[in-house]
Amino acid sequence: MRHTILILALMLGMGCVEAQQYSFTFRLDGATDSVLYIGQHFRDKTTVVDTARLHRGSYTFAGRRKWERGMYALLRQDGKTAVGDFCIDRSRRFTIEGDARLSAASVKVKGCETNSAMYAYMAVEDAAKVEMDAIAKRKKSTDRTEREQAAKEEAALIERMTDYERTTRHGKQQNLYFTLLNLCEAPEVPDTVADKPTYYRMHYWDAFFNTDYDLQSTEVLHSPQLFNKVNYFFYGLMYYADSDTINATIDRLAARIGGNTKLLQYVFDHIEPRYFRSTKNIGWDAVWCHLASQYYLRGRCPWATEATLHNMRYNLNRISQSLIGAHGRELLMADTNQSNDPKDWISSHRFPNRYVILWFWDPDCHHCQEQSEELKVLYDSLRAVGNNRFEVYAIGYESDVDKWKRYVREHDFRWVNVGGTNVNIDYQEAYNVHGAPTMIILDEHRDVIMNKVLPIKGLMRFLDEHEKKQEQVGHNQHTTR
Repeated sequence: MRHTILILALMLGMGCVEAQQYSFTFRLDGATDSVLYIGQHFRDKTTVVDTARLHRGSYTFAGRRKWERGMYALLRQDGKTAVGDFCIDRSRRFTIEGDARLSAASVKVKGCETNSAMYAYMAVEDAAKVEMDAIAKRKKSTDRTEREQAAKEEAALIERMTDYERTTRHGKQQNLYFTLLNLCEAPEVPDTVADKPTYYRMHYWDAFFNTDYDLQSTEVLHSPQLFNKVNYFFYGLMYYADSDTINATIDRLAARIGGNTKLLQYVFDHIEPRYFRSTKNIGWDAVWCHLASQYYLRGRCPWATEATLHNMRYNLNRISQSLIGAHGRELLMADTNQSNDPKDWISSHRFPNRYVILWFWDPDCHHCQEQSEELKVLYDSLRAVGNNRFEVYAIGYESDVDKWKRYVREHDFRWVNVGGTNVNIDYQEAYNVHGAPTMIILDEHRDVIMNKVLPIKGLMRFLDEHEKKQEQVGHNQHTTR
């Protein structure tokens, strides 16, 4: 019994070491919130982890608990709007004073060198931005002398801030804030490099991975810097890249992440839903298929549940059929005569035209109506001059057949109109159509070259660019023989 009590005492003692006393006080001039919260960052969200009420002009978060090192957000009483960020490092007792917005120039810190250095650095950066904005306005002056002087001042400011950042950020390696900044630092592109965008993209992660720092640590995974870096990489740098380039980039990044499952999950859980749900970005469905087939369904994402994998298998089979480059499945559908005899049904593939536009539309959909009218103007004007570059195979996405037929007749759609339930296959599944309008463009081989909603005004330009690419491919193949 005595032995058991001793063990319990030791365990309680250890618990006291883990859960330390803390007191974080914020004095914000002009703040009116009755309560403020501390939020922990994770990607673009914050989770409330502590609460303090306004008392005599201050908010004091106090008690006993184990705090993980890292950057945290001070949140307003709605629990969402951030007042500003601060660090919890070694100190468990500190005070931060400032205005109601915690603007860096107003902040004074007592008891925490990490936060003191962070806000001092931010104040210099903010002042430089104000100075740069003023110089930018002067560079637009009609006076040549003024423009030249502004350009000189701009170059001097850039040089001064570069030196300041280098000496400040890299001279304080033990500071948590500067450590996070340095991990997510952008690469410097040498002047001698010809293809600067590609170099920047290829070296974007160098500072992050060329380090001995624990990249699975809480302070890294819960930092706003990491989220901003990941988000800008995929939805800034890679936003207009083709699917092959994005997939190759994902593979390189995954290879560098290696066995760091936490970091891989951090990245994949952020990008996978956006590539899956995108309805506007051409080729993003192919990126999602790559993630699903090469990572999730190959057991490289151990956090994924069996239910998640089951849904991915289903969606992969469905989406892959209509990817750009896939052979479009032939549709046989009844036209407005609604014949029950399959011999009378019209094929989506048997037209002499170079292209076939599968136009899935709904007469009750306002956007479908607008886009269909624009398509009609283009179609009729091309036919009037003998241009039969494409045929429109318009599938009425409407269960009320009489309403669909009446709309076609009233609006004089002279392309191929099909609809109803007389069809050889489920066209929604065959072409991953789950909303209207949807445009699928098939080339002369009836392969898919477009599977998104393309604005009608950009249709001819898209076809022209497609043909230029095909000509270039053919030229390259010819010259390499």
